[in-house]
Amino acid sequence: MDMRISPLTSQALTGVGANALKRPGASPGIGDGFKAALQAVSASQNEASRLQTQVQLGNPNVSLEETMLAMQKSQIGFQATLHVRNRMVQAYTDVMNMNV
Repeated sequence: MDMRISPLTSQALTGVGANALKRPGASPGIGDGFKAALQAVSASQNEASRLQTQVQLGNPNVSLEETMLAMQKSQIGFQATLHVRNRMVQAYTDVMNMNV
């Protein structure tokens, strides 16, 4: 499972704003990138939870190593998402506190 977030191109950043994300037929923006990243993290967490349940039920087809690896991947993805969120909140706060 690939947990990397693809870099945003300058084309994806054009028209960033409330109206840009709601325009029908508009090119994918930064909001779509974040949504896709959050969905990938959520899917990773769901997979880790499923594997945990299978190990607890004693399924011989699911190894403990595979489960632990999936849990670590989902934890790293969640921590990265949390850091991005914190940075965005800090950036928003900094912009709102700027003198105009």
